[in-house]
Amino acid sequence: MCNEYNGTPIKSIRTGYATALRRAGLSGIHIHQIRHTVAVRMLAAGKPIEQVSQYLGHSNTSVTQKVYARFLPEHLSDAADILNFGMAVPKKR
Repeated sequence: MCNEYNGTPIKSIRTGYATALRRAGLSGIHIHQIRHTVAVRMLAAGKPIEQVSQYLGHSNTSVTQKVYARFLPEHLSDAADILNFGMAVPKKR
């Protein structure tokens, strides 16, 4: 990963982040909230949890799984299907 901007080393991400918020007319948004949003949007879009884990820099996928599994599109879908009373349930043969 590149740790420079315009050819000069980045000393603190906080300065750039604060500037970006100010330019966008935003305040009170912590960088962790953006990180969380990125992870949730990636998973909702169908990206594999392993890729999201690597992108976030987690040491292993179990960390990502523990925090973000509920945002996977298929999470609890089989449980929710039970509540689809109007749908015909296939009979086992």
